Amino acid sequence: MEGIIDRFVTAGAGFERLLRSVRPGQWASPTPCSEWNVRRLVNHVARGNLNYVALLEGGTGAEFLRMRDLDALGGDPVATYAASVRNCAEAFARPGVLERTLDYPLGPVSGGQALAVRTTDTVIHTWDLARALGAGERLDPGLVAWIDDHLDEIYAGLAETPVADGTTHRFFAAPPATLTADASRQSRLLHRMGRKP
Repeated sequence: MEGIIDRFVTAGAGFERLLRSVRPGQWASPTPCSEWNVRRLVNHVARGNLNYVALLEGGTGAEFLRMRDLDALGGDPVATYAASVRNCAEAFARPGVLERTLDYPLGPVSGGQALAVRTTDTVIHTWDLARALGAGERLDPGLVAWIDDHLDEIYAGLAETPVADGTTHRFFAAPPATLTADASRQSRLLHRMGRKP
């Protein structure tokens, strides 16, 4: 998980760039995540950052799930989101945090693995936001390659995972129909994560 904090910050910045382009009438627009409109998707990502910080402060997996859908955005979604990224990055940069075991909802993980899951989630939801806004959908190729190369490691040992045949898809969308043989690396990753690129 070397360089994971920098990857998380890069992923967060990519999401924020799109977030800054949301027009007032787009907050209620649908997203590829059928249960969320744009505001709820953004809230999910910002709230997730805050919930990961709470895990570092002794929070439990059960508390994480209880807080999962609470509003974190208030009246300034962009500023709130940007602050959530900063707070999360700063919390994980503290000495020893990446090696600490956390009570993650899908099973105990190291801080480093937890931040890798958080980074992956942010990247995939960046595509969701782009699709919802009708914006360019090309993700950071370095992040796509890193996630694709390490997907099994990122989700190793978790009770639910997008890479296991037996997952219930409670937390991860099931892959749609098969892709063509010439699909790009980004398309293949999105497909594994339950998206229709």
